Amino acid sequence: MPNRANAKRHPHDDAPDTADAFRRLATLPPGPQRDTLRSQIVEAWLPMADRLAGRFRNRGEAFDDLRQVAALGLVKAVDRYDPELGNAFESYAVPTVTGEIKRHFRDHMWTLHVPRRVQELRNRVRFAGQDLAQTVSGRRPTVAEIAERAQLSEEDVRTGMEALESFTALSLDAELPGSEDGYSLSDVLGAADPALGTVVDREAVRDRLAALPERERAILYMRFFEDMTQSRIAERLGISQMHVSRLINRCCNRLREQVLDDAA
Repeated sequence: MPNRANAKRHPHDDAPDTADAFRRLATLPPGPQRDTLRSQIVEAWLPMADRLAGRFRNRGEAFDDLRQVAALGLVKAVDRYDPELGNAFESYAVPTVTGEIKRHFRDHMWTLHVPRRVQELRNRVRFAGQDLAQTVSGRRPTVAEIAERAQLSEEDVRTGMEALESFTALSLDAELPGSEDGYSLSDVLGAADPALGTVVDREAVRDRLAALPERERAILYMRFFEDMTQSRIAERLGISQMHVSRLINRCCNRLREQVLDDAA
């Protein structure tokens, strides 16, 4: 591409006049000559791609990565641009590159997977809120005001507002706001009660326990609720420890069979 960028400039200094180069590119067959011209066009427009990437600084992504994404969008724009349609390349490339950057944020920057519709609602709510912040003073825009500005339902606005706070996840090791003793979120999270697993079993055996003879019911209570040894139970009842052991085994086996039969 001669001169890579002609002396004639577009409104932006980073928008070279490559109209002739694109027309020649469209006539060249695949091969080294076409690849060289294509690379020269991409290189000439890289400053524009960098400028567009700069609009998305400070949003949680490294600028070098944004430049690479913008360059990828630029290559796509060069490959898809048709000079015969009569539109300037810049008017085609800018939305293509910008769309590629936005797609990168949408697909790669969320900690958790969020449906695309919710991501789009988030952006519309955010932009509407920013616009309204310039017209209302001393307060935050209401849901109704944002809904009217963004042309959304109030329910969609609430969904978008929830997504505004969901771009990143909070680490369980993060210190709680206002905490002065080093407590983290993991310190205040509840855990499953280990006794929950026995609730169903206890309820299943309750009626069967009540139907046992009084002595056998007392033996099971002393053994499993008062945590008494078989020897102490035998002393209290005035029977042998071996007799206590047989009674416990017999009762437990009978209760197990009855509960299983009930379940079946």
